[in-house]
Amino acid sequence: MSLEEKNNETYISSNTLAMLSYVLPPLSGIYFFIFEKRNRQTPNKFVLFHAYQSITFGVAAYLIVRAVSFIPYLFGYILNKTLAVAAILTWMFLVLKAHSGSEFELPYLGKIAKNQAQKTSQ
Repeated sequence: MSLEEKNNETYISSNTLAMLSYVLPPLSGIYFFIFEKRNRQTPNKFVLFHAYQSITFGVAAYLIVRAVSFIPYLFGYILNKTLAVAAILTWMFLVLKAHSGSEFELPYLGKIAKNQAQKTSQ
């Protein structure tokens, strides 16, 4: 169960917070990054990592799909739709990995997210 009761207060587990950071990348990542920084004495590195990865993934996916949309004709259309489907499948994979408690790093973006989460949590 992802909710714990302590002293009549309800706490959401870090897995659930990490998963929720992917709900609407990059906006939800920004929200959970701010939430973690402001509402905790010591921010959770796991949640910060997934928030940063959500931000970087959302921005990268948007820019790539947007850039490919300028390629003309049938090739551009097929490539655009293929990349959009790949982005959605990657997004779903990241949601499942975050909920399972895994700190899966995307190539390039995951390393950036991990470094930023370590810097922020210090």
